[in-house]
Amino acid sequence: MDVLVIGGNRYFGKRLIALLRESGHRITVLNRGSSAAPEGIEQLVADRDDEAALESVLAGRSFDVVVDQVCYTPRQAEIARRVFGTRTGRYVMTSTVEVYEYEDSPVPVAEAALDLATVAVDTGLPWEDPEFLEAHYGEGKRQAEAVFAAGTPFAWTSVRVAHVLGGADDFTGRLDHYARRIRAGEPIAVPVVNHPATYVYVEEIAAFLAWAVEADFTGPVNAHSHGPLTTADICAEIERLVGGRTVFQEVEVGEVSPFSFTRSYGMDNSRAVSLGYAFGDSGAWLPKAVAETIGGAR
Repeated sequence: MDVLVIGGNRYFGKRLIALLRESGHRITVLNRGSSAAPEGIEQLVADRDDEAALESVLAGRSFDVVVDQVCYTPRQAEIARRVFGTRTGRYVMTSTVEVYEYEDSPVPVAEAALDLATVAVDTGLPWEDPEFLEAHYGEGKRQAEAVFAAGTPFAWTSVRVAHVLGGADDFTGRLDHYARRIRAGEPIAVPVVNHPATYVYVEEIAAFLAWAVEADFTGPVNAHSHGPLTTADICAEIERLVGGRTVFQEVEVGEVSPFSFTRSYGMDNSRAVSLGYAFGDSGAWLPKAVAETIGGAR
């Protein structure tokens, strides 16, 4: 198949491109050109926020599947819906567990918990402001999904990705946040009631997205490994590797550490499993993921 990947120049996007290529697909990447595409991969350069530029660079082109790794706002989704309306038959949007950030559920959250038909879409918000976008990451993704759910000329799915761990190229710094404090025995801020969350290994989410490219299901789907993890689970593995001591400090108000959660919105992956995907267990890959990202240096 001819597959276009929008973004995909780092972390699990790079792994996705490699897997698709290994499977024999013809891959084209579209991004702003800040980094070169892998050798042998065609690269189209355009700002995905510039509709005219997209129309120009995609003139005369069509793709069997588009994978959108960097759709963060409803404005971007509306542009994509127009630009790719006659250029693809399937659209795979990489979304996030953070679309459920308003949930506080005693049971894992299924896709239906978020009714996209009720999500208010506001393209007039300052989505172009990086600080606003970062502060409203989950809301931007939620509204982007709602744009697609309102109707598209192509079949679409949104893959709601759990918190991703693993890889030496993890750019988030979240595990390093813990490692620095554990090495020094410094307090780690956690809420008084700290909920477990759902995670996925970096290689596994790349494989899931590659599987989604070749599948034909539509609508939202949750993607995460079996078994939730707690902050204590993650810190115990880091402590085992780097030494030091884990010291949790409960806080009633204020900022908490990256993988600490005051609300319970871990996902339910039953739909993906029923569609035929076999996830691994988070406890099985956690040691490898932590070692890849922070190493064993003391």
